[in-house]
Amino acid sequence: MKDLVAFIVESLVDNPEEVQVTEVRGRGSTVVELAVSQPDMGRVIGKSGRVIDSIRTLLQVRAAKDGKRVELELLEADELR
Repeated sequence: MKDLVAFIVESLVDNPEEVQVTEVRGRGSTVVELAVSQPDMGRVIGKSGRVIDSIRTLLQVRAAKDGKRVELELLEADELR
């Protein structure tokens, strides 16, 4: 999951070296935390949130194939835990 998100987002942004993706596994689901630099936030979110929604959909399809649940959270690069 982490690699899929990293591949997609690094292809979209101007600063791919600042993209950080972490997975936090819980009992029932996995949370994928995505952090990008402030100037790249607009590219990742997209107009009316369409790009981030599309990334979430792709991630959920991949998780469903594995029988898992997954959520994607978008953070600013300095907010990542």
